[in-house]
Amino acid sequence: MINTNILGSIALTAILTLSISGCSGGGGGTETLGGTTTTETESTDISAANKTIALTTYANIALANYTDALNDALALNTAIDSFVASPETTTLEAAKNAWKNARVSYGTTEIFRLADGPIDAEDGFASTFGAPEGQLNAWPLDENMIDYTTDASGAITSGNIIDTVGVFTPSGTEASSVDVTNITKETLSALNENGGDANVATGYHAVEFLLWGQDQDYNSFIDDTITNGATTAGLRSVTDYTSSANADRRKAYLVAASELIVDDLQLMVDAWTSSAGSYREALLGSGSNAIATDTALKQIFISMGTFIKSELANERMAVAILTPSEEDEHSCFSDNTHVDVDKNYRGFVNVLKGEYKGSLQGTSFYSLLPQTNQDTLDTFISSIDTKITAMNNAITSEHFDYQIKDGSSNKDNLVSIKNELRELGDAIVSVATEFDISLSTDDVTDADETQL
Repeated sequence: MINTNILGSIALTAILTLSISGCSGGGGGTETLGGTTTTETESTDISAANKTIALTTYANIALANYTDALNDALALNTAIDSFVASPETTTLEAAKNAWKNARVSYGTTEIFRLADGPIDAEDGFASTFGAPEGQLNAWPLDENMIDYTTDASGAITSGNIIDTVGVFTPSGTEASSVDVTNITKETLSALNENGGDANVATGYHAVEFLLWGQDQDYNSFIDDTITNGATTAGLRSVTDYTSSANADRRKAYLVAASELIVDDLQLMVDAWTSSAGSYREALLGSGSNAIATDTALKQIFISMGTFIKSELANERMAVAILTPSEEDEHSCFSDNTHVDVDKNYRGFVNVLKGEYKGSLQGTSFYSLLPQTNQDTLDTFISSIDTKITAMNNAITSEHFDYQIKDGSSNKDNLVSIKNELRELGDAIVSVATEFDISLSTDDVTDADETQL
């Protein structure tokens, strides 16, 4: 289990304990059984009508956020088309900037994961909307499968999708061969996670690699002569798209991958639009697939806690920080990981407080809570806000891959962020209690998370 004994953590934990034991005025308490915290707090009388109103706010934010993500993906697609038509430094930089902009809006949508919703449902709505999360945002990826890479000795790899004309077989014992003579959306979809989770062929990070190339800061771990420094990301040359071998295949790959992002996000907009058979309809208790209100709330609270605690704090931050390895950071080619962390967290706050782009969207889960619960959550949010601002400000001197290094003056701040995010995830247990939803800290912890 991650050590949470850092500056400020003890105080926050104490506040959380007090809130769980006293949030509804008497008869409340906590009990620990086998390392699992459960709550015995009486719940606030939140009406069924108010629960539905809060779910409506959640659905409204989802639709607005996915619509923005789709529009930004369309802009990325346009920028990539312009670059492919005229590959030069200015159009490459424009495509990179469009990718960064697209990551802002997509980053805040990630809070809608893990709730049995259309983005990653394993059954039910998966058949209707495709559950495209793995095709949109899978990581970390083995970039050697997509295109050439350069190792620390300067050797160039080969045997990838782009330099193979004919049948390509990904690594992995259960991999299936795919004809890659023509690089199309269908080809890339068939290759994605084919033979293993690291065999990522699609999504934002595949496009990122094709735009930036490797961020070759090898000497974090081994001696080399390639490292470009603490504020330099990948440096893929425009010649990869002009005079280099396989330039046309690289162009085809970039276009197909960006178009797939658009296709998948259109499905999410459709899912959250009010219409017969939409996921939105079901979440709000209508239609033949109607989801019971308390079931919907339970799925959402579990997803919020698990995402902020096990996905963001643990898998996306702790693994990279404690290794430390830039290969385990989320956007390692572009050095955009600090934005991923920030926007994933902002998405959580948006859903909790019923906000989007700084504006209140309606009755929220937070607004229905007693003041003591609100105070607890505000203490966490204020502290994390301050630390994330410090992380972002430090980017001018050290990108995330250097902040995670032992000896960096910024590393302790990252450790504090991930610890407090884990505690914030646990705080969702007491939020759920006020809505008459019984959860434990185990419910908001991914059983498969990397143990740290």
